[in-house]
Amino acid sequence: MELLKRKVSDLLIQWKNDPDHLPLIIKGARQIGKTESIRHFGKTRYKHYVEINFILQKQFRTIFDDGFDVDQIIKNITFINPDLQITPHDTLIFFDEIQACINGAASLKAFKMDGRYDVICSGSLMGINYQEIESNSVGYKQDYVMYSLDFEEFLWAKGYKPEQIEELYERMVQVRPLTASQMEALLQAFHEYMIVGGMPAIVSRFMRQNNYFGILQMQQQILLDYEEDITKYAGGLDKAKILNVYRSIPVFLGKSNKKFQISKVARGARNRDYVGVVDWLDNAGIVNICYNLEMPELPLKGNYNPFDYKLYFGDPGLLIGSLDEESQQDLRYNRNFNIYKGALYENVVSDMLKKQGFPLFFYKNGTSTVEMDFMVRDIDSLVPVEVKANRGAAISLNKMITGKSYGDIHYGIKVGNLNIGYNGLFYTFPYFLTFLLKRFLAHRKETPHDNAES
Repeated sequence: MELLKRKVSDLLIQWKNDPDHLPLIIKGARQIGKTESIRHFGKTRYKHYVEINFILQKQFRTIFDDGFDVDQIIKNITFINPDLQITPHDTLIFFDEIQACINGAASLKAFKMDGRYDVICSGSLMGINYQEIESNSVGYKQDYVMYSLDFEEFLWAKGYKPEQIEELYERMVQVRPLTASQMEALLQAFHEYMIVGGMPAIVSRFMRQNNYFGILQMQQQILLDYEEDITKYAGGLDKAKILNVYRSIPVFLGKSNKKFQISKVARGARNRDYVGVVDWLDNAGIVNICYNLEMPELPLKGNYNPFDYKLYFGDPGLLIGSLDEESQQDLRYNRNFNIYKGALYENVVSDMLKKQGFPLFFYKNGTSTVEMDFMVRDIDSLVPVEVKANRGAAISLNKMITGKSYGDIHYGIKVGNLNIGYNGLFYTFPYFLTFLLKRFLAHRKETPHDNAES
């Protein structure tokens, strides 16, 4: 598989160049490219690179049996494989599948205090008992959560250059519409991303063959692999309940309000019986939870109903893979999104927001007269984000910006099949520019608008 350019590569270089860097733990869902990225980094940036996979190489789980003295650990590693070269200050040790050997995390404190070897750990969030890892290495590690390819990385895979991405951002800042040719090309790429998703093996195949042949089968296999892992790693939680929730996601996304309701997952199901189930799927990186705000105001933390939420797939391609065969054919050949049109656009926007570091919230008042797909924030404002699958009026968005009861909201954003614009109340952006939204909000220059209406 051709190595794809990933954002984690820049982080790894910055990490290595920091003289005070801590051992690094890269977390993320399965099959998102963690191992390949770390392996390439280790082989190209270090004189010696040692990779230990605690699932495939079970014999290495014993290297900590004599304690956590670094010299003893190195001796034990080289006793098992004498061919490994491990020299101080020029070796990266990569502990992969760390969830299969919790002692590997406990060793991080010793490696940091010793200071002679760089250590990176990685593992699937599905199955990691991260509380145990945290207690064993608190204060002596740096965490990084990795995701499948975001849309910018997908554009890189298609050959787009950084200066082209920069032009898109500059047009957002300047509120300068894209040209017709830019819109057409990027909308084509975005539709491909919606269908293919960001799983590296799938993206590589799509780029190599430039068609969708075999893509659906790969997506469906990943979904089945996740089901198998649920039965393997769910621990003390009820595996059947986790599977019930996991398999129900596309059903609820196909409904008009997209709200996930435990009571409809199984006969007699109650929220209290499913405590921890949705969080487990979220921690595993399989789903993105979007909570309903109690009140549309700052601060966001703690201002939501934990039992009122929507569930989205953690990769847009996995939602596509979960659809029935007829929907697949319709989508690929006719680009007819049918009843899933709103769900597909909301799912991919939720994924783009999550990959930028936004926590996911929506808002719906008690009378359902005001509904907003997502709520994000800049430094001092709450920002409603409306996702439109059609060109309908932005009724709720206008209400939230101009209503006197929404004091923390000063402007809004509407994403859809639209060009860049600003009407004095909200910005419009095409779907595909959502990946630049956090950067836009962080550096947004104040745009004059009529505060008298607020």
